[in-house]
Amino acid sequence: MAIIITDECINCGACEPECPNTAIYEGADDWRWKDGTKLSGKIILPDGTEIDSDAAQTPVSDDLYYIVPGKCTECKGFHEEPQCAAVCPVDCCVPDDEHVESEETLLNRQAFLHNE
Repeated sequence: MAIIITDECINCGACEPECPNTAIYEGADDWRWKDGTKLSGKIILPDGTEIDSDAAQTPVSDDLYYIVPGKCTECKGFHEEPQCAAVCPVDCCVPDDEHVESEETLLNRQAFLHNE
């Protein structure tokens, strides 16, 4: 995942509804693999971990909106550019140079999340 939400986030929430994978959550909110995807029940993640897609996962941030790395596809397979960055009024949805992924990896994640 190469998109992160920086601490300049004003918690406006503009990004959240734009994410086609429901990978963006409000700070302190639990997240689930099934949210906004076609995943259901017991699943095996690409790294081999078995998990219940309905189980609540620990928030990535308690204070600001955050992106779940394993659900972010940078909108590949849906849009030409990341929609969170396109709508953010303070430009806090930015590339994370520490976690660059190939287009193939992102498209494979999109296929996994949406059973394609």
